[in-house]
Amino acid sequence: MKKLHYFILFIFCTVTCLAQQQNIPVPKPHQLKWHEAELGAVFHYDLHVFDGIRYEQGNNRINPIEDYNIFNPTKLNTDQWVQAAKAAGCKFAVLTTSHETGFCLWQSDVNPYCLKAVKWRDGKGDIVRDFVNSCRKYGVQPGIYVGVRWNALLGIHNFKAEGEGEFAVNRQTWYKRLCERMVTELCTRYGDLYMIWFDGGADDPRGDGPDVEPIVNKYQPNCLFYHNIDRADFRWGGSETGTVGYPCWSTFPAPCSHHKRLEQDKDLLELLKHGSKDGKYWVPAMADTPLRGANGRHEWFWEPDDENNIYPVDVLMDKYEKSVGRNATLILGLTPDPTGLLPTGDVQRLKEMGDEINRRFASPIAQTAGQKKSLPLKFGKKQPVNYCIIQENIKNGERIRQYKVEAKVNGKWKTVCTGESVGHKRIEKFEPVEATALRLTVLESTALPDIINFSAYSVQ
Repeated sequence: MKKLHYFILFIFCTVTCLAQQQNIPVPKPHQLKWHEAELGAVFHYDLHVFDGIRYEQGNNRINPIEDYNIFNPTKLNTDQWVQAAKAAGCKFAVLTTSHETGFCLWQSDVNPYCLKAVKWRDGKGDIVRDFVNSCRKYGVQPGIYVGVRWNALLGIHNFKAEGEGEFAVNRQTWYKRLCERMVTELCTRYGDLYMIWFDGGADDPRGDGPDVEPIVNKYQPNCLFYHNIDRADFRWGGSETGTVGYPCWSTFPAPCSHHKRLEQDKDLLELLKHGSKDGKYWVPAMADTPLRGANGRHEWFWEPDDENNIYPVDVLMDKYEKSVGRNATLILGLTPDPTGLLPTGDVQRLKEMGDEINRRFASPIAQTAGQKKSLPLKFGKKQPVNYCIIQENIKNGERIRQYKVEAKVNGKWKTVCTGESVGHKRIEKFEPVEATALRLTVLESTALPDIINFSAYSVQ
């Protein structure tokens, strides 16, 4: 009878545990790739890079560039771009295939305002193909960025065709189909893509926006989709500072960060920064920032006289720790110049950043893992420690809700940091201590913690 009682209790506990776990949102396989990448780059390139004046977004959205043959990158080398991004630690790279001028960087058969129209390479250049080939050559996952929200040439403002009456309605319908055909070209010509990023989103397919999600699903089923009014495989983290708030949860109350249900939420910006620990959808955070953002500048495209406005390494590392170290993926904006090269100073800074990431975090003092609420980490001897990294097995969702980390100093446990969200990665920095061990204690969780990495570091 006692054995039967224990057996029934075991079955009950197992079923209860499984039921709890089934209610925990988990990432889709392509979203796991997003977390695992941690760091990526987006390359912005368009006609106005060649006009010799500083970029003014408002003007470029409404004023077509009269002479598109100013596009003439005589030294274009996408290998150099991708190698520079990889040196920083980027696992994926994204190219702006079209932006607010409406000009396309590929051989489009449906949009004549593209590289077919220019004298450069006798009208036969295809930067999208060059870029994707370079990514594959150097083991970086290729993504594309498509601008449909603004088109200065066609008079599209915030998805909408200018004008009134039947004329405007017909142009709107035509523009939506044009966007869909361009996306079809991009989805079918360049092999598997890591990401398709719609600038400002692709709006509502039932309204002014093109119906692009079915195209991506058909031709790029394993691709990250970002985003329309119905779906986002990740969310903007609430600023272009390269940081997110803390805590930063991967879960969200709607399947898209610009979902209509959230439009009237006065706290939407805070929701983007932090997510929701009780959210039912997996929509992890993205933190983006241009590399050339120092001294009050914030430039996504190359502009003259910005060579001294590249973020210093210590600032970039602060952003890294407040993005990747807070369960977000960091995207750096990089700016090829009119010759078609990434400037030398930018290349050098990216290498310096990659070297510093490795210097800080490539060699832990000690490392462990386990499915338990208390996880000790012994060093073997007393030594200085001032960082730790915690990672959950997010294939099973975000389970941790509260934790603390203690250091064993002179034989006694001393709390050095506490926190809430962990997710894919939490980097904790604390005041240096001389310790023989660390201990992670999960104070609150939704299920048994599944910790795949708890590691300690001494960073000078």
